[in-house]
Amino acid sequence: MTWPVLVLGVALGTGGALVLAWAGARRATLEARIAPYLRTTLADDVRRRDQTITPVPAVERLLAPVVRDLGRVMSRWGAPSADVSRRLRRSGSTLSVEQFRAQQVVWGAVGLGVGVAVALMLTATRGAPVLATAVFALVLTAAGVLVRDAALTRSVTLRQRRLVTELPTIAELLALSVAAGESAPAALERVSRTTSGDLSREIGLALADARSGERLPSALTRMARDAGVPALERFAEGIATAIERGTPLANVLRAQAQDARSHGRQSLVEEGGRREIAMMVPVVFLILPVTVVFTKFLRG
Repeated sequence: MTWPVLVLGVALGTGGALVLAWAGARRATLEARIAPYLRTTLADDVRRRDQTITPVPAVERLLAPVVRDLGRVMSRWGAPSADVSRRLRRSGSTLSVEQFRAQQVVWGAVGLGVGVAVALMLTATRGAPVLATAVFALVLTAAGVLVRDAALTRSVTLRQRRLVTELPTIAELLALSVAAGESAPAALERVSRTTSGDLSREIGLALADARSGERLPSALTRMARDAGVPALERFAEGIATAIERGTPLANVLRAQAQDARSHGRQSLVEEGGRREIAMMVPVVFLILPVTVVFTKFLRG
């Protein structure tokens, strides 16, 4: 297969895909039909879509419909939108689900570009089969999408670890404030204002929900449930129970802090056990064979 035929085939396939995408985008959905009659929803949608996140806003607005359609395809065949929204909330990200899908599309496009470049180089230099190079490009495209999803999962795990690490200190500060005579909302307000970290921001969001009319125990419980940290859920449930039943909050907070520190020590022991097993891999497969080889040569 010569170069002109290959380029012509790629151009023809791209043109056909663009025509099909254009034909599908022309169909008016139910949301688009009723959007002009919902003034608030339409204004919010226009304001949200007008926000740009790339250094080239003009190109981003031109490609936004295509990226949005590809994001819908990913939500249909990939992780559900509810799962993505929950993980974005737990990672502390301000991105919406649509923006995350757009980033997945961009990462997939980068993988496709790298795959096409490598495929053309292999075809030109080594005469690689076109089918194999096409499969390689598609694999890199899927890898780009999956890497962005894995990065989100990694950020969720790291943030949950930070929440567990910050919990004992926050509990002790709350216990000191309550023991000094402050009420639970005032103690939470003082700690969230004088400290920094992910848990302080979560407490600040819960207090904002409480100021907007929600009950403080339910706001704390929902905050812990959204964070997905069992230790934080026990902490929020203990505070909620103490507030509702009138039990001494300082003793509850000290017990919660001790429980959080015990859980942290247990996590460190478990992590040390996993690292110890992981250290056996280089010992068995690298250090031990080299030692055996040196012993054999020294004896010889």
